Amino acid sequence: MDASSAAGPIIAAMPVHNEEETVGTVVLQSLRHVDLVLCVDDGSSDASARIARKLGAEICHHRSNKGYGAALKSIFKIAREKNASALVLLDSDGQHDPNDIPSLLKPILSGEADFVIGSRFVDGGSGDDMPAYRKLGVKVITAASNLSSNLDIKDTQSGFRAFSRDALSRIRFDQDGMESTLEMLEECAENELAVKEVPTIVRYDVPKGSRFTAMSHGFTVLSYALITLSQKKPIIAFGVPGAGLLTLGSAVGMRALNTVNDLTGETLNISVGPGLTAAWLGMLGVSLIFTGIVLQGARTIMRRLIVKNFGAE
Repeated sequence: MDASSAAGPIIAAMPVHNEEETVGTVVLQSLRHVDLVLCVDDGSSDASARIARKLGAEICHHRSNKGYGAALKSIFKIAREKNASALVLLDSDGQHDPNDIPSLLKPILSGEADFVIGSRFVDGGSGDDMPAYRKLGVKVITAASNLSSNLDIKDTQSGFRAFSRDALSRIRFDQDGMESTLEMLEECAENELAVKEVPTIVRYDVPKGSRFTAMSHGFTVLSYALITLSQKKPIIAFGVPGAGLLTLGSAVGMRALNTVNDLTGETLNISVGPGLTAAWLGMLGVSLIFTGIVLQGARTIMRRLIVKNFGAE
């Protein structure tokens, strides 16, 4: 700890919004493992900031609730100003166990990784304890994010994270909401930062807003992941759904033809509905595939022009 402190403090930081019941415990437990605890009071209306300051945390105030990503921007800015040798992010509501901080810091301090995620879905994690609807949402978002970044992360939505000084200097993100969790991973891929996951236990018996709020956050992050995927890999974002629609249209069309062939008798009462449905599905599928091919080609051409003119991708 002394050597690390000489090069810059090890900081544990957390966004805080009306967490007066839990923030004190999180601050005290975190101080056992780091040099400094930083709390960004994101427009709290309770005593969260006063409690955290009294127990030894440094406080940064937002006058209004700006969002998770905005709180992280303030945390990164302060960590850079303090020349932090490492930064750990965790939640102030007690979901994350501060005693896992050394596990996240170990790959950072040893130089093994630049970005460490406390994962619920690696061996030893608490993924099996997660509510089913949340697990499904995280898995879908993670799959979309991995298609875009090629990082093969198992838990892209964990807020328990650690960063090296190099990662702090390179990672930039624009979103003020939960989408920032995915932006960070994209920045790691773009800057070729080493990412590692370590198991962590997350509690789900602490208040974390309504189920509706969690689902709305999930839809927001998933939308961002899909938009990013459509920009970086349009052939996948458009081509795969297009192929699925084309296949479905073909199946509907074949079934309609088989129905006609099986009819016997003098009068044929044939519905044109299945045939039209098959035609529309096939046309939409072909259009999506064509769109994906065109956008992928345009992206490839643009990247080649950038490399030619600027010498780097």
